[in-house]
Amino acid sequence: MFPDRLRNLAMLILDDAEQARLRICTAESCTGGLVAALFTDIAGSSTVFDRGFVTYSNRAKEEMLGVPGDALADYGAVSEPVARMMAEGALEASRANIAVAITGVAGPGGGTRMKPVGTVHVACARENRAVVHEMLQVGEIGRTEVRMAAVECALKLIQFQMN
Repeated sequence: MFPDRLRNLAMLILDDAEQARLRICTAESCTGGLVAALFTDIAGSSTVFDRGFVTYSNRAKEEMLGVPGDALADYGAVSEPVARMMAEGALEASRANIAVAITGVAGPGGGTRMKPVGTVHVACARENRAVVHEMLQVGEIGRTEVRMAAVECALKLIQFQMN
């Protein structure tokens, strides 16, 4: 289901997290739980992976992650501030030490001039550290490809926060 490069990176993260005694959770919108699925596809991941939030709707972002409705109205769901709030909210609502959040426009529709298809915001929070963020603008490369690019970015941000 997942390319070998992503599976190998996920296995490395799980191994490193287990050695560091860190727990990971996810808050996913446009990826619909793919990062969580990737981690849980690996045997033994339960020692590290705490939980995943699939917050596809704005209401879910508010109710499950505590993202303020005003922030969603002001910035839009696909934005750096909302991605950061999703990561922080997931960290707070879980027993994890690291939380990654993804929100974006996977396409083929839904894009605007300001947020075209292929725009994705990924944020990663770790206890007692600053939240890191990356914005992807991969263009209209196809829904699956946008989502896989977001998964890869999420894994790399988790890895960065672990160091």
